[in-house]
Amino acid sequence: QVLLLESGGGSVQTGGSLTLSCVASGRIDNTYTMAWFRQIPGKEREGVAALAPDGTTNYGKSVKGRFTIAKDNAKKTLHLQMGRLEPDDSAMYYCAAGRYIASMLDIFEYGVWGQGTQVTVSS
Repeated sequence: QVLLLESGGGSVQTGGSLTLSCVASGRIDNTYTMAWFRQIPGKEREGVAALAPDGTTNYGKSVKGRFTIAKDNAKKTLHLQMGRLEPDDSAMYYCAAGRYIASMLDIFEYGVWGQGTQVTVSS
């Protein structure tokens, strides 16, 4: 069983920065693709960023150039560095893990999810 635990969410003003972390535990290894998704009430979960085992990254259009995904393999921790935050970035952010991922920002590719961490950006 694989468990994911997110942290680092909070409130920030427009233009500010936050770094989210996701600690993985259990039977997870470096063959997993790890990703961040976000969701606001009433809307579909949206892919934010993903990191494949070979180091390939994929970012959602709205965050490209502002967010960076990275992983510390030794600590089994995934990070999401978020910069130049905007009110539209406010959402619950979820960490996800999966293997043999074909479409890196597709929620249906991932079988393991964390509980989420809330990010609120005020104008």
